[in-house]
Amino acid sequence: MTSAPHPAFAGRTFAAALFDMDGTLIDSTPAVDRAWSQWGTEFGLPDGFRDGMHGKPARGLVADLLPADRVEEGFARVQALELVDLAGITVLPGAAELLSGIPEPRRAIVTSCTRDLAAVRIAASGIPAPAVVVTIDDTVLGKPNPDPFLEGARRLSVDPRDCVVFEDAPAGLAAARAAGCATVGVVGTHRAGQLDADLVVESLADVRLIFTADGFSFAV
Repeated sequence: MTSAPHPAFAGRTFAAALFDMDGTLIDSTPAVDRAWSQWGTEFGLPDGFRDGMHGKPARGLVADLLPADRVEEGFARVQALELVDLAGITVLPGAAELLSGIPEPRRAIVTSCTRDLAAVRIAASGIPAPAVVVTIDDTVLGKPNPDPFLEGARRLSVDPRDCVVFEDAPAGLAAARAAGCATVGVVGTHRAGQLDADLVVESLADVRLIFTADGFSFAV
């Protein structure tokens, strides 16, 4: 490919790409909404209780919504609901092509899902899963803290400052910035104006990478 790199990343070569999963690689929104809606009804919560919470770990959301003595019960219940509701989970445009085109040592998924939930959603979507998948079970703190992306970079043996993160949610983008990564915001669960990123794209189908011996650069 002979296109010039995108101005946001002009002159930069990246060692690895770290991908959020839900809302970035796959569309699980209908399943998530069904599971959490049922959960909210069971726990007597008002409509709209999850507004603004996309991209954050479930345990933290539950802790914000329920008394401390019900958090473990509530977390276990929402996990049970999400693990069995996989209907309608699909791969988002360009996601499979972009992910599969990046060499294995240079790609990872970094998600706020638990390990079990990530596994069933990856399987349901048919996304080409990389060898490295970092979940909320792998770090003490989740997004918007930098820990998940720092762990993803560590597992790939690269400096997080040489990584680019693909994210659809403000919490994930905040985590990526805190980790020192470059950021690409993907429109979908949030509008472009809500995404504070180095580059914002309508979908991963708009992303083109130029591969070199040292990694890759952008031609968007």
